[in-house]
Amino acid sequence: MALPPKWYQFLVGVFASLGSLLFGYDLGVIAQVIASKAFLAKFKPNDDETGAVVSVFTGGAFFGACAAGFLADKLGRRKTILAGGLVFCLGGALQTGAQALSYLYAGRSIAGLGVGILCMVIPLYQAELAHPSIRGRITALQQFMLGVGALAAAWISYGCDVGFAPTNDGQWRTSLGIQIIPAVILAALIMIFPESPRWLIDHGHSELGLQTLARLHAHGNIDDPWVRAEFSQVQDAITYEHEHGASSFTELFTDRSSFRRLFLACAIQASIQMTGVSAIQYYSVTIYGLMGIEGDKTLQYQAISSVLALIAQFMCILFIDHIGRRWTLIGGNLVNMLTFIIATILLAKYPPGANDNKAAAWGFIITTWAYNVSFSAACGPLSWIIPAEIFDTKTRSKGVMLATMTSFAFNTMIGQVTPIAMTAVGWKFYILFVICNLTNALFFWAILPETAKRPLEEMKYLFTNAPMFVPSMKKSDYQSHDLEHRVAEVEAKQGYGAHVETVENRV
Repeated sequence: MALPPKWYQFLVGVFASLGSLLFGYDLGVIAQVIASKAFLAKFKPNDDETGAVVSVFTGGAFFGACAAGFLADKLGRRKTILAGGLVFCLGGALQTGAQALSYLYAGRSIAGLGVGILCMVIPLYQAELAHPSIRGRITALQQFMLGVGALAAAWISYGCDVGFAPTNDGQWRTSLGIQIIPAVILAALIMIFPESPRWLIDHGHSELGLQTLARLHAHGNIDDPWVRAEFSQVQDAITYEHEHGASSFTELFTDRSSFRRLFLACAIQASIQMTGVSAIQYYSVTIYGLMGIEGDKTLQYQAISSVLALIAQFMCILFIDHIGRRWTLIGGNLVNMLTFIIATILLAKYPPGANDNKAAAWGFIITTWAYNVSFSAACGPLSWIIPAEIFDTKTRSKGVMLATMTSFAFNTMIGQVTPIAMTAVGWKFYILFVICNLTNALFFWAILPETAKRPLEEMKYLFTNAPMFVPSMKKSDYQSHDLEHRVAEVEAKQGYGAHVETVENRV
């Protein structure tokens, strides 16, 4: 029995998001690696060398995202994912077999390059395959699988740490080597999955693009009214883009609608880092230490936090297409702000060493968990969903590329600044994230229109007609039913009558 089309699209999205799992695993596993006794005994790194082992990964990811913007247009979405997987395998192998710190620097940089490619192209690929009514839950898989990778890293790291003797290099090589397995699976099998129909049509393979749309939405029936209507809409949009032949880079900065979308996508990725997520992820042990929480307890609390984050990400997958993007992002930032207000008060009132207050320590732990749930249910997934869905076919890969590069740039900046700031000003550093979460909420309330369930080809209409100050807009200013009208026309020609179903109820 054939899978329902939406289930097929979802499972393709799950497989592609193995690349996101690699990102989460690598970020999570490196903390155990650089702290393991066998690693320290072999390399004897100083603080600067340890920091370099960690940070070159995101530096490589920045350049990987840049490369993916060109590869995705030139080679297609699948071959770019294949390239990212192969590059990651090379980086993972170098890390696993490292005989000197220079091997680790090279391996981390190359693995980061692969992750940058994958993180940029995977949500784009998912968005171009998905039906509008489930596009949010499919692109939210990027953040969900990142969480799966982080959770797997936590437990595998723990197992390697206690399962190998402190003199055995397997204590750190094993956890680094395991990351190669999903990369091999991704690279080996991605080519059996469908290419983006939009990329195929854009590159002159219209018939194959039609067949792919039919495979995705109608069990291969190329005469299905939805398939014919979407094919017609995609063709018309791409023909218009080709006739107005500015390059995708030029159009991103010269066309008002395109620049508005680019600014929004980059602002979302920058704002996500300014919620405080990277500071908590990278330096949770230091932050727990400020409350007098040390030793094995930090690992236990982090593991619980990872499980809660995964549950929150799963809830986002279930509900994001029903609730919508706009108010989810606004609400998520406001809840983040509230958790940081509480955490700041606890850090200020109960500084380390001044009091042995277990109640305050538990309050801080629970507040950190609450932040992680809020971020994972809203801000984290939406940072991948919105940029992947708002651009035109011609500008999509370059727009998502610039947004992803912005994410890695801010990620690296926060990673470098946090330890310095925590040492210099302590709890006052948290005030920055209180302010940023508030301004994020106000900013997106002012400029972010709702994009849920809108076909990709109708995003240009939305961002051309919606006012810059979104709360003042009327629904008639931005609503478009072009795809629904095309479905009705095809149905009428085929004798189905003139009944028009809404986009979210088709297929």
